[in-house]
Amino acid sequence: MKIWQALILGLVQGLAEFLPVSSSGHLVLVRELMGISGNYIMFDMLLHTATAAAVIIVFFKELLALFKPPFKQIGYLALATVPAVVVGLLFNSQVEAFFSTAKYICFFFLFTAVLMLVTEIIGKKFNRNKPFNWLTALGMGLMQGVALFPGISRSGSTIFGGTAAGAEREKVAKFSFFMSLPVILGGVVLSLFDVGEGLAVEWYCILVGMIAAFVSGLLAIKVMMRLIAKANYKWFALYLFVISVLTFVFFFLEV
Repeated sequence: MKIWQALILGLVQGLAEFLPVSSSGHLVLVRELMGISGNYIMFDMLLHTATAAAVIIVFFKELLALFKPPFKQIGYLALATVPAVVVGLLFNSQVEAFFSTAKYICFFFLFTAVLMLVTEIIGKKFNRNKPFNWLTALGMGLMQGVALFPGISRSGSTIFGGTAAGAEREKVAKFSFFMSLPVILGGVVLSLFDVGEGLAVEWYCILVGMIAAFVSGLLAIKVMMRLIAKANYKWFALYLFVISVLTFVFFFLEV
């Protein structure tokens, strides 16, 4: 991997992590377009770690508040993390297989596009602003488990889960960002078992990629918070639909 490629991948990760377009899917696709083949899960997880740092910086006070009595939010966070852990353990090999190729990513992009359209409809027509409770956390957690596959947006899926439960948009958005932290950190720990892959990318490429992911992640968080307030997701749905069609044509029709 060259340093300019690491820079592009870092920017892609940071921008796409919090926008509902799937950072993992875009990383797989962009690597394919740049001719970078192989297993880069460890590198991807380090980029995700950089965006997790962006979440900590932006929501530092809110995160500290999680550790104050009565610890209700921590309980919700633990509950929401369980589905992703279960899916990760049961389907780890299948998930890793999809990360090594972009051939089937068009179907996951299409799934996310439909999800975003439904989220906008629910958010604008049926927004009930119910209290955030354990059912909301569980629904968001189940959607996060689905989003382990590249091309399915984690932020988009979890926001859909919270919106479908009728919870307040801003609380759903913040909780969605918080949910990324244990999943990312857990993914990094699991990736450490694959030491060889961790050495496949030069340290300076890793550093450049992480800095780019951190800075662009800060920007994406601010943009996403504004969009969630308006429940405006249709343009993301349109973008994902176009990308889905293009990738289908490229990988299946060999154009």
